[in-house]
Amino acid sequence: MTKNDLKLLGPITQLLTLDHLPLKGALNDEQLEIIEQAGILIEGEKVLKIGLWTDLKTEFPEAELIEMAGDFVAIPGMVDCHTHICFGGSRAKDFALRNAGKTYLEIAQAGGGIWDTVTQTRALSLDDLTASTIKNANRHLSEGVTTIEVKSGYGLSLAEELKMLRAIQKAGASTSADLVSTCLAAHMKPRDFEGSNPEYLELISSQLFPVLIEEKLTKRIDAFVEKSAFSPEEITPYFKVAQELGFDITVHADQFTTGGSETAVKLGAKSADHLEASGEKEIGLLAKSDTIAVALPGASLGLGCAFTPARKILDQGGALAIASDWNPGSAPMGDLIAQASILATFEKLSTTEVFAGITFRAAAALGLDDRGKITAGMLADFVLFPSKDYREILYHQGKMKPTQVWKRGKLSDVG
Repeated sequence: MTKNDLKLLGPITQLLTLDHLPLKGALNDEQLEIIEQAGILIEGEKVLKIGLWTDLKTEFPEAELIEMAGDFVAIPGMVDCHTHICFGGSRAKDFALRNAGKTYLEIAQAGGGIWDTVTQTRALSLDDLTASTIKNANRHLSEGVTTIEVKSGYGLSLAEELKMLRAIQKAGASTSADLVSTCLAAHMKPRDFEGSNPEYLELISSQLFPVLIEEKLTKRIDAFVEKSAFSPEEITPYFKVAQELGFDITVHADQFTTGGSETAVKLGAKSADHLEASGEKEIGLLAKSDTIAVALPGASLGLGCAFTPARKILDQGGALAIASDWNPGSAPMGDLIAQASILATFEKLSTTEVFAGITFRAAAALGLDDRGKITAGMLADFVLFPSKDYREILYHQGKMKPTQVWKRGKLSDVG
């Protein structure tokens, strides 16, 4: 190895590896592995070794030294496993109407809701939609989110869903963040489709899925299982076709009514997301399964509804991830660390449970095992917060932002 092959960063006041923690179940802060006065040895895009700064300097004198002045806490780069950051327009009117007492259904009937965003997204060119997605991804990256799942679902036609997924692909090539695309063509039956729900799903699965494979636009299929969208009975054949073609599946589940999480568990979905309406039955099913439960506190804040029963899911042995649900309708904040901090307050989550939920457990919801921890062999994705105590990060409820964001071994210049 030569000097140019290696970079050694430190000293870091506290390095939280998030290593040696289980994927499922409750966690306490005594389980955290914390290395004080630590160094991170980077080779290319990956972590080669972690340890004491002084020891690593002695062991690797050929490494390029990146010396830090001041106190810093390092955690793995955050993973947001559920977003809708590819969209057009705004739904500020919806938000104001909800706060004034209008219901979701009343707003939709008045021309708001998902269809409003569909109309505004369809009006954008591919280039404009790509640029908007890059802007949102870079903001997320500057706040420490190094891997971002991005859904389609505001196109709701063959051509417009392809436009969205191509925009996500193009955006991914123009940002340092890793974008993981998901096809959510089954967000709702479009108002301009004259057939039934099953007929729309048949159209998508028979005509869109092959193009997704041919153009390598996504490996993931999502659907909204809800009374206002698709029933478990309608969506099951659609998901089975997706799985037969090699796609992973994830489910918008139990947001307002139950049924979605049971479908997710029965089909072996990677994740079941939302879960605000989940009861004891649903919690038990999720806890016994390999499906990751994904809490979306941003949607609870935006809609003024209950939070995902995160504490119960963890206590029963489930795997819990936390994502932002950043979207123009119900979750416009798009601030993962702030939302996770607030969820922790209401659901009484330990700091370790929160950090696990926005790092390696969120990565598992995306089927990724090469990130979410700072340890040898993992991607060198990590963020540095200006503090000497890791507990300060959640204590400030989103106001403390990272000083540095490292993605695949390079310091990001976004921010």
